[in-house]
Amino acid sequence: MALVNNLREMLSLHEGRVKHAYRDSLGYWTIGVGHLIDRRKGGHLPEHIIDDLLEHDITEHSRQLFTALPWVMELDEVRKSVLVDMTFNLGIAGLLGFKNTLAAVKERRWEDAARGMLASKWASQVGGRAVRLADMMRTGRWPDVFVGPF
Repeated sequence: MALVNNLREMLSLHEGRVKHAYRDSLGYWTIGVGHLIDRRKGGHLPEHIIDDLLEHDITEHSRQLFTALPWVMELDEVRKSVLVDMTFNLGIAGLLGFKNTLAAVKERRWEDAARGMLASKWASQVGGRAVRLADMMRTGRWPDVFVGPF
């Protein structure tokens, strides 16, 4: 155990601890404690790290959503997930800009909410994602492309 702890400290000292992607001294993309992610050199993130990051992000964006709009907790799983997805994509400030759409969701006017989603600038930027999420909002059903709920 001491070996692993000492190695962690030594590598952190030598490599540094960086919380964002950066270019190393040779110009290759790296993250964390010298973890090579540059595909030109075969770098990548392991699947379990990607899953851990996703889990962290889902938890954080859900927390932000439920803090800003506590009534969302009362929605069914599918519609709640739509709003978490939008928060993930837009940030909580971006989602809160959908005032009329959110009012429609709160009042359970699903068709109006879906229409509002599709009439936004966001929808033109994300294309199929917006169509899929609006359909989920309208119907309260997971799309066939998912095995979910997850």
